Amino acid sequence: MVDTSDIRREYGLGELRRSHLDACPHQQFDVWLQQAIKSRKIVDPTAMTLSTVSLDNFPTGRIVLLKRHDHGAFRFFTNYTSDKAEDINFNSNVSLSFAWLELERQVIISGEATRLSPEDNALYFESRPRASQIAAWASFQSANAASREELDERYAACEKEFEGKKIPCPEFWGGYDVTAHSIEFWQGRLGRLHDRFRYTRTELGWDLERINP
Repeated sequence: MVDTSDIRREYGLGELRRSHLDACPHQQFDVWLQQAIKSRKIVDPTAMTLSTVSLDNFPTGRIVLLKRHDHGAFRFFTNYTSDKAEDINFNSNVSLSFAWLELERQVIISGEATRLSPEDNALYFESRPRASQIAAWASFQSANAASREELDERYAACEKEFEGKKIPCPEFWGGYDVTAHSIEFWQGRLGRLHDRFRYTRTELGWDLERINP
């Protein structure tokens, strides 16, 4: 057994007050995201944990990358035959979590995921590195793989097939927009009395409340 009970640190980099927060949670998210990017302390500032629920009602979390954020949604891309896509087909309610631990901050988004149009998928797919485009065709994401050699052979076959050609966006690959119902901002504080604020969408806009840590 590995005992981790004594592993802890204090959080004292800052505080979060209501007066610090923008009236719009999307604006506030943009501020924190830019600070995470510019800090250069965080290796993958756009990495987020996407949590979904399966047909068997088991939750699963995995890391995906935020590819776009605007005042409507948070966007990511995946294979539409993957486990995460199957979960979203069953239950489109998802959670996104950003852990910017070097800044002692977290953001949690709860919302609904909807598929992008084929046009939006193709537009982003064209911007990807060629190796990533080939990998999208070669990987049967979430399906069992007999060996690493099988994956490498399939990649090589796709690479040969598309040699000298523009690689089209696969029909089985694309993105989702997550429209937020609530967005929570967490700032670590000394003594574990952290600052938490949650925005909740209403018919009139966004309600903002401080939440106990």
